[in-house]
Amino acid sequence: MSSAPPGPSATADGPVVSVGPAPADDRPDRVLPSWSDPVVAQASEAVGGPWGRHGVVGRALFWTPLRVCLLFATLVLALAWIKQAPCADGNWAGQRQYTHLCYSDAVPLFGSYGLDAGAQPYLDARVEYPVLTGGLMGLAATGARGYDAAAGAVGLLPDLPPVESYYVVTCLLLSVLGLLLVRAVLGLAGRRPWDAAMVGLSPLLLFHAFTNWDLLAVTLSTFGLLAWARSRPVLAGVLLGLGIAAKFYPLLLLGTLFLLCLRTGRLRTWWRAAGAAVLAWAAVNLPVAVAAPENWSWFFVFSRERGANPESIWNMAIQASGGTLFDGPLSPGEAPGALNAVVTASVVLFGLGVAWLTLAAPLRPRVPQIAFLLLAGFLLLNKVWSPQFSLWLLPLAVLARPRWRSLLLWQATEVLVWVVTMLHYLGTANRGLDVEWFFLGVGLRDVAVVVLMALVVRDVLAPDRDVVRTSWPGVDDPAGGVLDRAPDRFAVPRGTRPARR
Repeated sequence: MSSAPPGPSATADGPVVSVGPAPADDRPDRVLPSWSDPVVAQASEAVGGPWGRHGVVGRALFWTPLRVCLLFATLVLALAWIKQAPCADGNWAGQRQYTHLCYSDAVPLFGSYGLDAGAQPYLDARVEYPVLTGGLMGLAATGARGYDAAAGAVGLLPDLPPVESYYVVTCLLLSVLGLLLVRAVLGLAGRRPWDAAMVGLSPLLLFHAFTNWDLLAVTLSTFGLLAWARSRPVLAGVLLGLGIAAKFYPLLLLGTLFLLCLRTGRLRTWWRAAGAAVLAWAAVNLPVAVAAPENWSWFFVFSRERGANPESIWNMAIQASGGTLFDGPLSPGEAPGALNAVVTASVVLFGLGVAWLTLAAPLRPRVPQIAFLLLAGFLLLNKVWSPQFSLWLLPLAVLARPRWRSLLLWQATEVLVWVVTMLHYLGTANRGLDVEWFFLGVGLRDVAVVVLMALVVRDVLAPDRDVVRTSWPGVDDPAGGVLDRAPDRFAVPRGTRPARR
C-alpha cells in the first residue's frame, strides 16, 4: 500500500519533480519483480503467486538475489555447453555445425591461427581481433596444452583431441566471464537486483555465450560502468580501455558518458576517465604493436577491407540491387570505399541525433538509456553485425528498460536470426533455407531492435514511463555515479522543464 505522490517542490536549480509513490513503512528495501512486472507475476503463479505483502524480504542467509541470479546463469551456461557439445571435437562431418546450431569461431580458428602448433597470436600468427581477444585465445591454448600434457602423463584424465581441449578451456573461461557479467549488472541495478536475472536467464547467453569471445569485452565494459556508478572514474576508464582492447564498441560508452557529463558540466571527471582509458588501451597494445606491427595492424586493415556482413541492412540493399549498389564487385584486398563512407556518415548522423536527445530531454537520461541507443543504432547501421554481437546489447538493454516481455520478444528474434543463419549457410542443396527466408528473419530482428529503441526514447522523453525511476521513490540513475541527481549545466531549451528529479 502506498500514498499518493507528493507534489513538486522547488530548489535553487528550479522545480524538483518527484516521480513515483511515496515510500511506505512496510515496503521492502528492493523492487520485487512479481509486484512490478506482469510477466514475472504471471510466471510466479506456478510457485504460489506473487510475493505476499507481509513476506519477509532480505533475510536469506544463503539464497541472496546475487546467488540466485548466478545459479540461473550457471544453468543457462550448462545448457549452452550441451548445445555446443556436438561441435566440440572439431568433427563437423555432414555440416554438423549448421544442423545442430553449434557453430563456434573458436574451433576452426584453432587451426587457422596455428594455435594447435603452439603459435602465439600476433607474434606468430595474423589475427583479425583486437589484442585482448587474441590474448584470451592464447591463454585458452596454453591451458589446453597443459591439460593435454597432464592427461598424457597421468592417464586418469580423459584423452581429448587438442581442439576439444582448447574449446573446453575456452568455454570455461567464457563461463566465468558470463557469471561476472551477472554480478556487474546486479551492481548497476540499484534497488532492482532481480533485473540481473534477465541476464542470467537470457536466450542470448544460451545461444551465443560460446559462439565467439565477445563476453570478454561485454564483461569488461559492464564492470567499467559499475566503477563509474560507484564514482571511480579512473578505474572506469581503465576497464573501458581494456574493453576497447578486446572489442572497439566500448568507445561508444565513453561517448555516452561524454554527452551526459556535457549536460551536467562534469567534463573534468569525464577527461579523467577518458585519459585512463587511453593509457590502459595503450599499455596493452603498444608492446604488441612494437613486437609485431604488421600482425597487430591487421585488425584495422581487415575492418576497412571487410564487405557488408550477410546480416547487415547494407547487404540486403546490395542483394536487392543485384550487387551493383555502392562499390559493386571488388577485387581481393580492395576496400569498399563507398560503403565505408556511407556507413560512417550514417553512424555519425545517428550519433548527432542521440546527442540532441541527450541534451534536449526533459530530464537527464540515465547512462544505460543513452548507451543502449548509441550501441543499437551503431549495430543497425554498421556494415558488420555478426549474430553474437547482440550480446553487446544485453546488459544495456536490461538496464535501460528492465521489462521481461519486451526483452524476451527481442531476444526471440535474435534466436530466430541464429537459426535462419545456420540453415541458410547449410545451403539449399542440403535442404537449407533460401536467402529470402534468411533476410526475413534478419528483418524481424531489426524491427524488434528498432521497437525497443523507440520504447527507450519514449522513456527518455516521458520519464514518468521509465520503470527504473518510477519503481522506487527518489531514484534518479543508479548507474550515474557523479551524474546521479546532478543538476543541468548545459541543455537544449524546451520551454518549461524540470531541472532535475
